[in-house]
Amino acid sequence: MLIDCPNCGPRNENEFKYGGEAHVAYPADPHALSDKQWSRYLFYRQNKKGIFAERWVHAAGCRKWFNALRDTVTYEFKAIYPAGAPRPEIHSAEGGTR
Repeated sequence: MLIDCPNCGPRNENEFKYGGEAHVAYPADPHALSDKQWSRYLFYRQNKKGIFAERWVHAAGCRKWFNALRDTVTYEFKAIYPAGAPRPEIHSAEGGTR
């Protein structure tokens, strides 16, 4: 599988490391969270089937982080965009937006 690094271009998947779900906001006051709330922030993620926003790093290349929208059923990357940028809208084959 090729992953299109926004800085280096298409590279083999073994050069990249998965970084988990994208767009998970850090708590405004982490010290105010209970142990249960903190564990939910650290460990609970959506892990849904279909288009999913993920973080990736080009570990064996430029070492920069980026976000990607990937279909977890087909493994196809639908969009790649800079870390910190908003999630782009993806139009499905059925005409809807995801």
